Amino acid sequence: MRFKLVITCLLAQTFVFSQDYVSWRVGNSNGLAVQPSGGVCLMGGATENDDAMRWFLQRANGGDVLVLRASGQDGYNPYFYNDLGVTLNAVETIRFNNSTASNNSYIHQRISEADAIWFAGGDQWNYVSYWRNTPIDSLINLAIQERNIVIGGTSAGMAILGEYYFSAQAGTITSSAALSNPTLSVNSVSLSPFLSVPFLGQTITDTHYDNPDRKGRHIVFLANAYAQEPQYVKGIACDEYTAVCIDATGWARVFGDFPSYDDNAYFLQMNCALSEGSPETYSSNEPLTWDRNQQAIQVYSLKGTQSGQNGFNVSNWSEGNGGEWSFWSVNSGSLNQNTATEPACVSQIDELDVDLQLYPNPTTGELYISASVPVNKVCFFNTLGQEFFPTITQLNLFELKNFPPGVYICKMEISGKSITKKIVVQ
Repeated sequence: MRFKLVITCLLAQTFVFSQDYVSWRVGNSNGLAVQPSGGVCLMGGATENDDAMRWFLQRANGGDVLVLRASGQDGYNPYFYNDLGVTLNAVETIRFNNSTASNNSYIHQRISEADAIWFAGGDQWNYVSYWRNTPIDSLINLAIQERNIVIGGTSAGMAILGEYYFSAQAGTITSSAALSNPTLSVNSVSLSPFLSVPFLGQTITDTHYDNPDRKGRHIVFLANAYAQEPQYVKGIACDEYTAVCIDATGWARVFGDFPSYDDNAYFLQMNCALSEGSPETYSSNEPLTWDRNQQAIQVYSLKGTQSGQNGFNVSNWSEGNGGEWSFWSVNSGSLNQNTATEPACVSQIDELDVDLQLYPNPTTGELYISASVPVNKVCFFNTLGQEFFPTITQLNLFELKNFPPGVYICKMEISGKSITKKIVVQ
């Protein structure tokens, strides 16, 4: 057990309360125009790693940090603003008390001004049920795509950052229970579009990997996602006190306190060398078998250090520094781990690559949406979260003449992923 002594100064802060949400803010009341550096920080739970948090805050480039949570208080405010030695314009924590808060214009404004967004721990189903298919996930995705904000989360906040995610709608599950009956509804991984984070396409995260051991259930999550949509699936996991921080190039640094503590991160992927890599047995009331001659899953594991010198390239999933390769497999519900060499194949990464154009923008009433692949769904929201419905006069042409002048979010579902763009109606 490790403990951390945190010394904080008393900070003047503003406080906003409503039945739907609570907000605490320290620092300047007005936002500061900066250019954030992007990236994502995945924290495995328990006490945050200070070195990883400095990495995260520094990428806000002195701007505004927004903490979103559905339980707890404002403990991140003094920690981020004062304790880590990183200069910031402001830190604000907003706690959602219910799903109604997702339509609040004050929260929309704060997301639109944030240079960094951090998701606290708690129950990830609250985040999914409160935010999915609302202006909240649309605004967050817009901030990532258009303003290059840095994003991150711990525990439940890390669990929601993969394109595929264990929502915990039916509660949590242990590795032994998951492996013995992989089709249980509690094992279900959601593929519904939610957050679109760079380099986390077709990826499922898991946390608290060492307490308790979650390796087995993570493999079941991968199998569940593959059963829903047979394509290449991957996973990223962190022990408690351990963080994976991914920069704009896709290089993932691992922070922890090794060698003082055994802090690890893991990068899991279906074995790209296999001609047939699907699970052999994935059936109701039967233990999982995903063996493939004990080579079903390729894993690169690394120790987390204070300097974060060990890393892995998630832009190609084949290059690492300071770690070890292994094969993980499951035979009749029993997890096996064997040593392996660096893969001789290139992973089948399926990130969204689409030529997408929305024009004219600004528009006085007509908007064309052109994409190199089919656009399955289009929604429009104003900055208050109200949905507006266009008239579709012909293919790819949307009439917005009934929209009052202002800024709108156009949310599109393309190839199973959620894409958001800002539209100005004059």
